[in-house]
Amino acid sequence: GSLMLTSAWKSHTLAGLFVTFCVGCAHTNALPRTDSAIVRSPASAPQVAGSSPPAGRSAVSNFVQPAAFKSADSGPVFVSKAIDAPSPETLPPPSASSLGELEQLALDQNPQLRRLYQEYLALAARSRYVDKLPDPKIGVNVFGNPLETAAGSQRANLNVSQMLPWLGRLNAEQQSACFQALAARADFAAEQLRVVAEVRVGWYRLYVLDKQIETAKANQSLLGSLTDIANARIAAGAASQGDVLAATLELSQLEERLYALQRQHSAVQAELNRLTARPANTPVAVANSLPPAPTPASFDTLRSAALAAQPELAAAQLRTQATRWGVEVAKLNRRPDLMLSANYYVTDDNRPPSNVVNVGQDPWAIGAQISVPLGSEKYDAMRQEAGWRHLAAHNSADDLVNRYESRILDLLSEIQRANETANLYDSTIIPQARQTLRADQAAYTNGTVEFDRVIRDYRNLLTLELGYHTAVGDRAIAFARLCQAVGSDLIAANPLPYVGP
Repeated sequence: GSLMLTSAWKSHTLAGLFVTFCVGCAHTNALPRTDSAIVRSPASAPQVAGSSPPAGRSAVSNFVQPAAFKSADSGPVFVSKAIDAPSPETLPPPSASSLGELEQLALDQNPQLRRLYQEYLALAARSRYVDKLPDPKIGVNVFGNPLETAAGSQRANLNVSQMLPWLGRLNAEQQSACFQALAARADFAAEQLRVVAEVRVGWYRLYVLDKQIETAKANQSLLGSLTDIANARIAAGAASQGDVLAATLELSQLEERLYALQRQHSAVQAELNRLTARPANTPVAVANSLPPAPTPASFDTLRSAALAAQPELAAAQLRTQATRWGVEVAKLNRRPDLMLSANYYVTDDNRPPSNVVNVGQDPWAIGAQISVPLGSEKYDAMRQEAGWRHLAAHNSADDLVNRYESRILDLLSEIQRANETANLYDSTIIPQARQTLRADQAAYTNGTVEFDRVIRDYRNLLTLELGYHTAVGDRAIAFARLCQAVGSDLIAANPLPYVGP
């Protein structure tokens, strides 16, 4: 009786464990998925996606946050479904009254910056688990028909196994993941520079368009005065109706130019609001004048600064390091993997006592398996793939350095060209054009010149004034692009958010 009781107890216990295991797996699969609402930070503690980007160091070696996110107040806010936050439609658009406020607003709200920051968090999180061992496996086998042995009936067995990959390969994979995360951090910083530069460019273009619209409206008044003079001369019989018709035609063309300028103004304003994640029709305040642009440093100085501070160059170099570790991973793929296992066989105590075998004793066994990396062609191809990727990344970094050198030189030339053009317009050409128009206007009143000549003088002055504002804007835009290319701000009053890789 005791033998059968022991056998039944073992069978029922094993069956209960098996059922509990299956129910637990089913319950786990039935739980709602909440991973999409959580963003894991590089730090050891989890972080909700609605919180500010973490400050300080992370689990990735030498992983320092960009300077723009040293304080929690300056970082972007990530709103997630896991947080009961009002929808964007119910929030009033953030206001900005200066260029600096627009820049900070773009850094806080730009969706592209949010995406890159979240990608950086994802890669940083990956670097914390990629070198870990695979999870152990536990298995249960229940025999439909018991295995009858001299020691008793075997109704089930338990097995535990652990895969042990080549540890050097795991370390190489982690090094590659760390460099990829660092490259993503540098991409994020480079995008910050780009967004700030685009905000400045849009703001300067709005300034130019405002000045050109103001100039066009002033020329409408000038045309009106010319029309009045022509009407007076017609009334005196000293001019023909054609002079008034010519002035009216010129006024219509000026109105058409005004419509085009206003359309460009709306488009630039919408793009600027897109960068700051605001409604497209949100008004943007622009200053009445631009401060004089400082003289940039020499090409050699700016080139050295870009090599040291440009995050896009740092990202390319970091990806080169990541692919270098990828070559090491491919090399270590030839190393075998080891799997250790242990098995336990549940045996019923349902045999008569014996001097030969231990009746009812549960046997156990341990084992080891090792992978055999056959097929050298496969592993040679893996090494070649990693090697070519490394060379491609290295050449990409070299090409990027050359492109930045060329870009810096081109922007320096553009700044010099725009500065000389603006100075020439302001000091010489425009004063001469105004003097010529005044002289011919007085001469037309006296009847010594034709009205066509006055209209030609007016057109020249309008073109020159519009060109002057364009040159001033080109100078400011080129300077903003130069700050982006160098990777640090050249204006001390308005520092860029990131000054080093």
